[in-house]
Order: sequence, then C-alpha cells, then structure tokens
Amino acid sequence: MEYTVQKLGKLAGVSTRTLRYYDEIGILKPARINSSGYRIYGQKEVDALQQILFYREMGLELSAIKEILSAKNFDEVHALASHLDSLLAKRNQLDLLIENVNKTIAYKKGRIQMSDKEKFEGFKKKLVDDNEEKYGKEIREKYSDDVVNQANQKMLQMTEEEYEAFKKLEQEILDTLEAAYQTKDPKGELAQKAADLHRKWLGYTWKEYSKEAHAGIAQMYVADERFRAYYDKNQSGLAEFLRDAILFYTKTTV
Repeated sequence: MEYTVQKLGKLAGVSTRTLRYYDEIGILKPARINSSGYRIYGQKEVDALQQILFYREMGLELSAIKEILSAKNFDEVHALASHLDSLLAKRNQLDLLIENVNKTIAYKKGRIQMSDKEKFEGFKKKLVDDNEEKYGKEIREKYSDDVVNQANQKMLQMTEEEYEAFKKLEQEILDTLEAAYQTKDPKGELAQKAADLHRKWLGYTWKEYSKEAHAGIAQMYVADERFRAYYDKNQSGLAEFLRDAILFYTKTTV
C-alpha cells in the first residue's frame, strides 16, 4: 500500500511538517514523487518510519538514528528485539515505582512498616536501569563489567541522605557548569569548580578514582551522542566545555 504525506502522517501520528523535514535531512525519503509533485511512501518507508519513532522514543537524536538506519549491517529484526528489551525494561521500572507507591500508601495508612531505605529503592533502581539501558554497553566495553556492577551496587546501597546529596550535587554541577560556560574559559575558577564537583559526584558510585578514568569519561561525554545531548540540552557546547575543563583539571589527555 502507498501513502501520501498527509495519509502517512495521520497513520503514524506525526505531522506532515515532520515528514517533510525527515525528507529534507535524508532520514526518510519518499519512495517516489508522483506526476502531481506529491511525495509517495511505500511499505519500506512505513517500516523505516516505525523504526525512527521507536528510536526517538528511546531518546536518540535524529543524526544518530540516521547513522543507525543507514548502516550496511542494520538488521531490522535485531533492532525490533532491542526495542522490545527497552520497552520491557521500562515496564519493569514502572512496575517497581508502582509497587513503591502502593507500599508508601499502605505505610501512610499504618498498615505496614517501611524503612527509609525502602522509600527510595524504586528511584535508585530506576536510575540504575535507565543508565544501563542508555549507556550500559559502551560503559561496560570501556571500563569492564566488574567496574559497572560495582558502581550499580554502590548506587543501590545509598542511604536516603547519600541519595539526596548525590542528586543535589548533580544539579549543582549543571548550574556551575552553565555559569562557567559564560566565561568561555574551561581553565577558569568556575570551570575548575565544576570539574571538582564532577569528581566528587563520581565518588558516589566509583569504587576508586583515577585522573585517567575521569578524563576518559569526559571524552565520552563528547564522543557519544547521548551523553552530549544530556549536557547540551540547555546550552549547546556544554559537553565539550566540561570535557576541556576536566582535561585541564586532571592534567590528562586521552
């Protein structure tokens, strides 16, 4: 079956403007242009759009999706299996949070006892699972399974106070980094404060600290599209600025 822009947009729940933009950037070209000048999409394009929307739901940037779909070794069945794994992981996270809310309600009504640690288990587990889903493969290849497993375990064993301090420090890093970026000097006082805060933040989950590892993860913030997107979401160029600040802080190049 073939579709015009309007019909495909209605079918997929996306705007015609989005489909035209996908055509312009080359991520989803129509199968052909008919004699009236209308874009016409076939089954291949429908399946490709489904993949694009799956990857968008996972938080990937269009440039990264385009690279994945255009790879010579792209396997649609394998991609769908990966999507399924991601969706199941998200469902498990939601189930854990729902269970946590139900327990908290029962606790508030006096029906059960609930420790302070239990109150935060759902949030910490979700954070670990989210990080594993987004970055697990790359991190494990770079730092080994043992290092990642130990970091995850430290996260899950955090006390309520440690977890709150961890999240507060994460926001302080972003605030300091954005202020430092305005100075345009990654070697300056504010930028170096951000780098030092980042070192302290890593200490909550890393078993041991090394300048080389710190510099390595800073490089990955720039090299990996997903890490870059996290830091650049409010200010383009922030990931590179943080990398430069950390490289100067550690006096290390990777």
